[in-house]
Amino acid sequence: MTLEKEIEKYFKIYAEERFGDAVRLFVIPAAPEHEIRQFLQTLSQEYQVALRYHYGELVLELKKGAAKENYLLNLILFIATFITTTLVGSTFYGDKIDIPGGVMFSVAIMFVLGSHEMGHYIAARKWKMRTSLPYFIPFPTIIGTLGAVIKHRGIIPNRKALFDVGVTGPLLGMVASTIVVIIGLQIPFELKTEPTLYIGTPPIFDAILYALNYQKNAIHPVAFAGWVGFFVTFLNMIPVGQLDGGHVLRAMIGELSEKVSKIIPAVLIAYGIYLMKVLNQPNTIWLFWGIISFFFSTQRHPKPADDETPIDGKRFVIGIIAFILAFLCFVPVPFYFT
Repeated sequence: MTLEKEIEKYFKIYAEERFGDAVRLFVIPAAPEHEIRQFLQTLSQEYQVALRYHYGELVLELKKGAAKENYLLNLILFIATFITTTLVGSTFYGDKIDIPGGVMFSVAIMFVLGSHEMGHYIAARKWKMRTSLPYFIPFPTIIGTLGAVIKHRGIIPNRKALFDVGVTGPLLGMVASTIVVIIGLQIPFELKTEPTLYIGTPPIFDAILYALNYQKNAIHPVAFAGWVGFFVTFLNMIPVGQLDGGHVLRAMIGELSEKVSKIIPAVLIAYGIYLMKVLNQPNTIWLFWGIISFFFSTQRHPKPADDETPIDGKRFVIGIIAFILAFLCFVPVPFYFT
């Protein structure tokens, strides 16, 4: 049976465009939505598949073979981010630039962020999903980077796959953050100048401080890299849109998660305003993230190919644990400057 005949089981094709080794079919759905999703998932094993609207018309775009990854770009961004995190980290040691110390911070922060993204990558590869290696993002922020991302192509096969990909990154990131914090707290560190940055500590960080009987008021930049990892974990696990938490909740409770996704931004914005107006805290991070999460919430979460089969009880319990752990990474007032 030809590919076109197979496609006609699910779509009525009324026009066709070819360009190079790709084809664009103008289609009208002719089968139930869940059957179409499953068909496209099967098709994506051999083709690059995209079903989208093009100038108001629904088109199915197919290209033979897998997309080629530009690993050179991954490497260039990795090196650039290593440089920016090293330069920023080298300023954490007092009034003089400390390049070796900056390298230590860079290794720690990239290990934490890279572990998070590799968690996603490993889970996606387990489900034979087309996923890129991490792209680190160099940027002269307070930590020298905006983090790292991976790109996923194709349709998510089912809710189990969605759950595994969503939850593995934060959990692996938390493990990496814990390791880095423990190591960082063992490194002797004394501030040579009056600090300009103060950080709040989440419950999980406080637990590590208590377990190690850490009594000092300052922490080594390596430990700060672990703190960043916990903070990023909480941000990613906010159950909104296509954040990790949005993926996990979508896999757990299905389309009901869309309602939760609409509520969370308002909660964050209200909390941010409460901090500024009631507690007089000069910190806008939660107001900012409330606005960011609002934009995430306006995009409906894409449905997996099999959206009818729920996840198993074991995954549901892991999901609950993951959200509890993420809440333990919450910092009411993350940081402020003097």
